[in-house]
Amino acid sequence: MPEGHTIHRLARDLRSTLKGARVTASSPQGRFADGAGAIDGTTLRRAEAWGKYLFCDFGTGELLHVHLGLIGKFRRRPSPPPEPTGAVRLRLEGERATWDLSGPTRCEMLTPEEQDRIVAGLGPDPLRTDADPALARHRLARTARPIGATLLDQGIIAGIGNVYRAELLFLCNIHPATESRTLTDLQFEELWARTVELLRVGVRLGRIVTTEPDDIGRPRSRMRSDDRLYVYHRDHCRRCGAELATVVLGGRPIWFCPTCQPSPHGHAPRRSGSVRAGRGRRRSGPPAY
Repeated sequence: MPEGHTIHRLARDLRSTLKGARVTASSPQGRFADGAGAIDGTTLRRAEAWGKYLFCDFGTGELLHVHLGLIGKFRRRPSPPPEPTGAVRLRLEGERATWDLSGPTRCEMLTPEEQDRIVAGLGPDPLRTDADPALARHRLARTARPIGATLLDQGIIAGIGNVYRAELLFLCNIHPATESRTLTDLQFEELWARTVELLRVGVRLGRIVTTEPDDIGRPRSRMRSDDRLYVYHRDHCRRCGAELATVVLGGRPIWFCPTCQPSPHGHAPRRSGSVRAGRGRRRSGPPAY
């Protein structure tokens, strides 16, 4: 599932290519014909992200709301565009670019009040200038759930997904099973600062990169795919070389280093799987982002 940096970058690109010019909207697939008809011939006034949620204002009184979910894609095409490929739910054709949306979990028209209700249920978004980290701190302090689970809760912090949560907890030396309410102020401040920093890197580069250039020996913009992460879907810790372990939290496995992130309960975690030759070599499996 795309994490928050992807949606913020998408909102930025929609603004830069569509804003202020007439948009031709259609639903080649046919499942969003009424919504496309409502915005056809209008101009994009605003596109913004709240965590993993995208909202576009075309000045009709309603807002286009998109949640990409697990398989959704918003692909950029040239204008005029080629014939649609696959099941395109929505096509937005502008003078400078065309955008094809396929496979979203949600694609709908909402009133501003409905948008407000969605946003009210979200935690602060670290990529927004109006984010209030104190709200996230307050919500974490009220729950005994493991931090590895609460970081996936969009009602705590909006925009963090499976990759970022593993990398952030590693960088902050926090075991994922640590009770959220036991985080110190200093731990939370570092976690929040790292989140802001790395999500911004993700927006700038268009991909998740959490490793430091000094650890890799090249700038982030030139890192290979295997250079970009410390623990996610790896066999060994990139920093200390220890065998990594996994635990299922929030319904999804999280990779961590038992040495760099010692257990708060004092027991040995389950190891991540078979060891492959070579320090830090990635395991086979799904892509990192």
